Amino acid sequence: MKSFRKELWFETKSRREYINITQRVREALRESGIREGLCLVNAMHITASVYINDDESGLIQDYDDWLEKLAPHEPTSHYRHNRTGEDNGDAHLKRQVMGRQVVVAVTDGDLDFGPWEQIFYAEFDGRRRKRALVKIIGE
Repeated sequence: MKSFRKELWFETKSRREYINITQRVREALRESGIREGLCLVNAMHITASVYINDDESGLIQDYDDWLEKLAPHEPTSHYRHNRTGEDNGDAHLKRQVMGRQVVVAVTDGDLDFGPWEQIFYAEFDGRRRKRALVKIIGE
């Protein structure tokens, strides 16, 4: 069995962004040479998420609105975590809801998706350089 590892780097311009990374993951899969196996993609930061869903702008805005209602950024004084000098208590909660990682089957050298599925990197405390890990195992 072979193993392949690659980091994808991001620098978002705003606090919250949702980035379709499907093509970048497919490029990593091509680089790996693996035709059958599993592809794990995970956020390497505790205020970011990787998830799978439809790449439709209304849905992405719905996610953002919903998460902001669940864990609003302000007032920052509502979060005990922010007493440490941080202002990202909400981002940690958003990440917990959206999840850390996804695993996708690799079949015949491609990501084995259902209809409309795409991989996203969701940033909840951006404006600095962060990364996601792509780990592919198989043959």
